[in-house]
Amino acid sequence: MRKLTRLSRFNVASLALGLAFLYLPILILVIYSFNASRLVTVWGGWSLRWYHEFFNDRAMIEAAWMSFRVAVSSATIATLLGTLAAVALSRGERFRGRTLFSGMLYAPLVMPEVITGLSLLLLFVALNAERGFWTVTIAHTTLTMCFVAVVVQSRLGSLDRSLEEAAMDLGCDPVRAFVAVTLPLIAPAIVAGWMLAFTLSLDDLVIASFTTGPGSATLPIRIYSEVRLGVKPEINAICTLVIALIAAVIVIASLASKLSSSQGESAAPL
Repeated sequence: MRKLTRLSRFNVASLALGLAFLYLPILILVIYSFNASRLVTVWGGWSLRWYHEFFNDRAMIEAAWMSFRVAVSSATIATLLGTLAAVALSRGERFRGRTLFSGMLYAPLVMPEVITGLSLLLLFVALNAERGFWTVTIAHTTLTMCFVAVVVQSRLGSLDRSLEEAAMDLGCDPVRAFVAVTLPLIAPAIVAGWMLAFTLSLDDLVIASFTTGPGSATLPIRIYSEVRLGVKPEINAICTLVIALIAAVIVIASLASKLSSSQGESAAPL
């Protein structure tokens, strides 16, 4: 069978149109965040005016800090719980209730966010819990834990279990064998799961709107409330900063994954 050695013009054009459809609106948003004009669609020259306005907007700063704290907390908890769930599903193929456990774990993947948010709201109301930082964090942990479990379980499924068995033959107990051999090998997947959970939490609007309370609005909720009254140039600056933050997280996570992967590969033969 003849192999294709170069892309056709049609493939190149399709790829270019797809990338333009995805990234051209983001590029325009970033450019107009430096617009000096008060009108969003009218270019008035280059300026950092709206970034200055954002850093002087106390309500926006508090909402951004709230979103960042929720994202870090929920991503960390979801990574821990999701990793443990992935290990249980990968290493405990025959335990009783595995099907029910996996179904409950992966339900948020297919469940509409409106239903998830409403059910969590009813739960917090039934428990008479004060809605705020922790209710949003719990809700985002529930949403993102399944994504972490999927990523880590796929990595565990591709590992050679004979490495763990060799470690146990050399005197390691199962926990020590997992920590010394398996954990370094799945570290890139854990980092990727944390990054995915962080970005999903930072971006969530629907579930947060059900579970938040007075004085604990996240940045997406604040932006949505502002946009309903009309798009301000300050919103472009805020979104650009969020894009920069997510890009930085991706770069750092990629570097950490490469470092963990190289260390795990060098340690595996030992």
